[in-house]
Amino acid sequence: MLFRAVEIEGQHYWDGGFSGNPALHPLIYQCKSSDIVLVQINPIERSTLPDTGAEIMDRINELTFNASLLGQMRSIDFVNRLIDKGHLPPERYRTVRLHRIDGGEALEALPASSKSSADGALIDKLFELGRLCATKWLKKNFDEVGVKTTINISKDYLDDMRLGHPADR
Repeated sequence: MLFRAVEIEGQHYWDGGFSGNPALHPLIYQCKSSDIVLVQINPIERSTLPDTGAEIMDRINELTFNASLLGQMRSIDFVNRLIDKGHLPPERYRTVRLHRIDGGEALEALPASSKSSADGALIDKLFELGRLCATKWLKKNFDEVGVKTTINISKDYLDDMRLGHPADR
């Protein structure tokens, strides 16, 4: 809604945020690495209910942007489980190891509308927040990259129906 199409070598490109954000498919099928580090800027859950019209629109925006990610996470989890159970040949499929850096509570405090802000002070604040979160994540998880996934897809991305009884979680 904010940006016009960009022409590159005769082809026009639009921001695909609502339909394919983030584009994990090329990272899975066109890269040799089995690790993907996701920098998540849209909260999956919020601790408070949206009250005002603006808050509701912000939450709708977040849910819409996350819909593609949730679908991709479900697919990755499904394929990983099929590989683990020996139902897919490892010479044709590989386990994808997922990692996530997010801003947590600091980003939750910002409305979704802040993503379209061009305010220099906000951009500087977000840059420093990103640097802090990445540094913290690297200290905690760097040794796991290339070894194992550092997120629990079922817990963090799949709906409650897939998780079984709450006591099992």
